[in-house]
Order: sequence, then structure tokens, then C-alpha cells
Amino acid sequence: MSEPTVAIIGAGPAGLTAAYQLTKYGIPVTVLEADPKYVGGISRTVRYNGFHFDIGGHRFFSKSKEIEDLWSEILPDDMLDRPRSSRIFYNGQFFEYPLKAGEALMKLGPIESARCVLSYLKARAFPQDNPRSFQDWVTNQFGARLFNIFFKTYTEKVWGMSCKEISADWAAQRIKGLSLKSAILNALWKPKPKARGQVIKSLINTFRYPRLGPGMLWEACAEKVKAQGGVIEMGRKVVGLHYDHKTNLWTVNHTGPDGDFQQEVVDHVISSAPMKQLIHGLSPRTSDAARDAASKLRYRDFLTVALVLKDRNQFTDNWIYIHDPGVKVGRVQNFKSWSPEMVPDQSLNCYGLEYFCFEGDGTWAASDADLIEMAKKELAKIGLADASDVLDGCVVRQPKAYPVYDDDYATHVATVRAELQDRFPNLHLVGRNGMHKYNNQDHAMMTAMLCAENIRAGREKFNLWEVNQDAEYHEAGSAGTQNGSTGLRMVPTRVKGEPQVAEEVVAAS
Repeated sequence: MSEPTVAIIGAGPAGLTAAYQLTKYGIPVTVLEADPKYVGGISRTVRYNGFHFDIGGHRFFSKSKEIEDLWSEILPDDMLDRPRSSRIFYNGQFFEYPLKAGEALMKLGPIESARCVLSYLKARAFPQDNPRSFQDWVTNQFGARLFNIFFKTYTEKVWGMSCKEISADWAAQRIKGLSLKSAILNALWKPKPKARGQVIKSLINTFRYPRLGPGMLWEACAEKVKAQGGVIEMGRKVVGLHYDHKTNLWTVNHTGPDGDFQQEVVDHVISSAPMKQLIHGLSPRTSDAARDAASKLRYRDFLTVALVLKDRNQFTDNWIYIHDPGVKVGRVQNFKSWSPEMVPDQSLNCYGLEYFCFEGDGTWAASDADLIEMAKKELAKIGLADASDVLDGCVVRQPKAYPVYDDDYATHVATVRAELQDRFPNLHLVGRNGMHKYNNQDHAMMTAMLCAENIRAGREKFNLWEVNQDAEYHEAGSAGTQNGSTGLRMVPTRVKGEPQVAEEVVAAS
């Protein structure tokens, strides 16, 4: 029996992981990537006049040993061990994050500190039952005053909506295991080393990082895919997918930058494309209910203004969260802190100012020159550099960076999933946008690894939707077991309502 053929939409972490695993098994793969230059998706590294910078920041840390091992396998000699350093800018002051209790109490002052503690105790004594929104969930965990100081402004910058409109699911995923108590205990003394699966990811002290940025790993992965016989076609936009129920084959239609039209006929399609776009490109035509549900899925976009400037050693953090409502910038990256090799001249530095927006709004549509000028002024206003030190800059726009977790997103996703499972066999959804899950790259990779195992086995051994945000596969009744063919760990499914995973208490990446 010949091996199945596979087309993969998107060369981000999910798409390339699937391609890498499948080509190791000798399964023919064609990856179609819309970007004409970069692989890696939102985890790519952009190059500008010798400088390297991320689209967001991407710490390489996972509770999954399988993912950590795969990173080492793909890029064995170029992963750095980096100290984790980040702060919050609030009310004209910088606060270490994770929290350092003494510093926070001193900077907030005795009266505000007392109010925060009393607010926290009140929330713990009288929590809101069945919290529905981000605001409800965080207030239950930290109290109303800490919510307003360290969560509200930044989160509303990220999402462009009230915290009351954001689903509690998002908070549960991003902040699991972290509370005021755990943050203070972590600040007062260094905890004993824990097993990988017990680490609160928001409190990690070190992480791994490719010396030339995350794109270095994905570029190496792409080369390995090609060396194993896979095909990666850049600048190809998928414009339609047709499933033939008689032959069980997919026809994938795609175009290039000059409009040339090509087709791939394959047994399987793996999609990391936004679910909203995918559903409208399928034939036979999907139901009105599924199309309506997909059309209601929302995304948050953002752009990075990368500024090249004289290095005055103003700050050494990986990034700083900007909670000040007086500036539009949401987060400032220091790419030299991620890796000195990201900057070709050590007398210079490169900062990335991140602006969260919606595609087509005023910020998104502003000219590059106006955005660079705004970023220079805001950087100076925050106190991180003098505008006169800025020598150059560029702008990178990232559409559909974050699937939005509003009140109804889960219902819409369930409707789309049911339609695809019933009518379109051998169509596999993976990754952040493919599954409309606000995940980290280790989660995206694990869904892809399991998808490859399913295709290799010719059946659904793993339900990809059972991968939790810690990149662990949850399957009832299999605690402590190992799957013989993959070595993937099985852990029990959590009880309904228990929050799943988290990486950043206030981060959006």
C-alpha cells in the first residue's frame, strides 16, 4: 500500500512540525505558505539591515519533554539559555514581574498596599460563583484593586474590548496556577526545584532561545523537511479546497504572487489557516449554520514598530508591559536582551514597540513614518530612551495574531468542528488559528505531532482537541501510561470547570 499524500496549509510552528514528523515517516508532504519570504508564521524572525527581531516574544519553555526534545533535535547547537526578565510599567513606575513583594508594597505605598490585601481577602472569602468574564475570573483570584492596577488597562489594550466581554476561558488558560499567594511566596524565597509538569510557567526564571531568534529554528526545520523529501512552496495562497466523496481525495487550489493557479490532489489536508477563512473556502459548500458561526469568530491584530537606536543600557528586560493608558504601546521588546546576536553592532540596540489593533483601524492604516514617529515619542515618554537616540526604524503588521475569546467563541467553534467532522474526513485542524485556540507554540506543535501520528496510523488515535495548553494530551483512564509508538504521555482529563494552562499573567504572546 502506498503512503498517503498530505497538503499542509501554513508553514508556522504547527504546519512545519507536522511536515517534519510526516517526512520522517516517509509520507509525501507539500507545505503551502502565503508569505513569500519567511517561514515560522507569528514565530518568524524578521531581518532588517542586519538586525533580527521577533513578531512578539517567544520563550522556549514547555512542560512537555517531547516538545523540548523536538526543539533540541531540530536546532541542536544554537539554543541559548537565557535569564527571564520582565517588568510592568504602571503609574510612572516600573514593577518587577513576577512580583517582588517588598518592591511592590513600597512603590504602591502603605495605603494602596493595604487596600490591595483587603480586596484580595474579600475576593477569596466571597468569590463570584461561575465567573463568566475575564474581569470576574481575575478578580476572584487577585481581588478588584489588583485587577484594576495590573490587569485591566493592559488587557483592554491587547483585546480592544472591555474585560467584561472577554471570556473567563482565556484567563483560566493564561493564568492557571498563579495567585497572589504563589507570586508572593515565589518572591520571598527561591522555591525548591520542581518537576517539569509542576512548574508555574509565569514564574520561570530561565528559558531557551535560538541565538538568532525563533525563526532560526523554523528555518532549520524547513530545511530538514526538504532534506527528508518534503516540498515547501512559498508565496502560495490557498484559494479553495474541494473534497470528492467518491474518491475521498482533496483538491487544493492555490495561487502565487503573479496570480498563477495550481492544484494539489492529496489524501489529507492539514490546516493551520484561520478557521474563519477555511470554512468559506470549502466545497461542497458548508451549511449556513457553520458559515454563520465561522463569520462570527473574531481576531485581534497587531503591529511591531522596530526602532534601531544607540544603546544607553536604559533597560535589560526581555520585555516590559505598558499599563499606562496615556500611551498606545502595549509592550516593549528588547531584542538584544533576548540574544546579543540579534544586534549586529553592540553599540546599538533594537526595541520592538507592539501596538494591538484591528486590521483596517486607524493604527493599522497609519503610515510607517507616522508609526515610527509615534513610537519614538512614546518610548521617550515612558523613559526608556531619548527620541534623539533613534537612528532608524521599520514596521511589521501581523494580521490575525490572536483568536478572540469572547462570550460566544466556544459555541461558534463547536458548530464549525461538528460540521467538519461530519462532512469532511481527512481535514485536520492544528495550531492557534486553525483551532481558534489562543495557545503557545508548544501546544501548536503537540497538536501537529499527534495529527502526524493519526495520519501515519490511518485512524484517529488521538483527539487533537484533547491537547491542553501545557502541550499534554489528556485522555480519561490513561494516567501514567506511555503510548508505545510515540512515547507521548497520557494524563487524566481534568474535571469540567477546572482551569487549564497558562503562560503569562498579563501577556499576549
